[in-house]
Amino acid sequence: MATSLMARPVPATRSRPPAAAFETATGVEAVSSFDRMGLSDDVLRGSTATGRDVIAQSQSGTGKTSMFALASCQIVDTSRREVQGLILSPTRDLASPTRRLEHGVHVVSGNPGRVLDMIKRRTLRTKAIKLLVLEWHSLLVVFVSATLPTEILEMTGRFMTDPVRIVVKCDELMLEMVPVKREDWKFDTLCDLYDNCPISQGVVFCNTKRKVEWLAEKMRDSNFTVSFMHGEMPQKERDAVMAGFRSGATRLMITTDVWARGIDVEQVCLVVNYDLPNSRELYVHRAGRGGHFGRKGVVVNFVKDKEIQILRDIEQYCGTNICECPEDPANII
Repeated sequence: MATSLMARPVPATRSRPPAAAFETATGVEAVSSFDRMGLSDDVLRGSTATGRDVIAQSQSGTGKTSMFALASCQIVDTSRREVQGLILSPTRDLASPTRRLEHGVHVVSGNPGRVLDMIKRRTLRTKAIKLLVLEWHSLLVVFVSATLPTEILEMTGRFMTDPVRIVVKCDELMLEMVPVKREDWKFDTLCDLYDNCPISQGVVFCNTKRKVEWLAEKMRDSNFTVSFMHGEMPQKERDAVMAGFRSGATRLMITTDVWARGIDVEQVCLVVNYDLPNSRELYVHRAGRGGHFGRKGVVVNFVKDKEIQILRDIEQYCGTNICECPEDPANII
């Protein structure tokens, strides 16, 4: 059982990107199918366990969650009613509730603040934990992320022992740029995109909750049906907004970076950066919200003249080219 604790680019080409490639630490074999993973019969038939700490980096939507979920199921002893796996997520939205601790669970998922609080209250007992996903003894540590900045890699050296490193090379992303001379031109550009681009659903990122609320109201005043969400909304309201968006009640979600990590909706094929993000890593996470489940995805960036250098820095970081959008929005996807 599992429970959750929550504190509440590419060259310009139109063809499908090539499959991702793997790089692993020396002496570690990349396993290409579930049949070869050596999972217990209770989990599946037949991941060869390394018994070592693991650092895994791959593009959003490529299966990192499945990796540690399967590892958790493989390691726990279901005959013991104790917490044996702990998964730390950066935000409450990444940890989904299932069963309460008092009912007896094997794996706990939560954000650091809430998990620490429950440990201090002795509601969460840690003596039987064998897998930590994000102390030592015989603990196995797994760290997974779409980005691995240098400072994060340096930090892992403090709590990981000779980790296996698995890096999935980024798929090439379809990245587009729309030059805008002034801030107030962005709204009309977004409306044109919404009206003419044949998308099922899309996500629009703004840098502040005030901008999110303003843009959503302005879109609705122009008779567009949109959803919006930001981190200062009550969790119950955010859950309702997400449920409506997942059901297809609206085509467009306007949001802050609360939506940038780990939230996947199958029909999303377009990501719009109404505001360029404040870091290169956030750009990668935002871009990962679109084009999952084998679908083609496009990232459109609204860029003012003074922001061109920011975009060039993102290009260099991602090792790609961001090209100007075609004049006809219908040709974007």
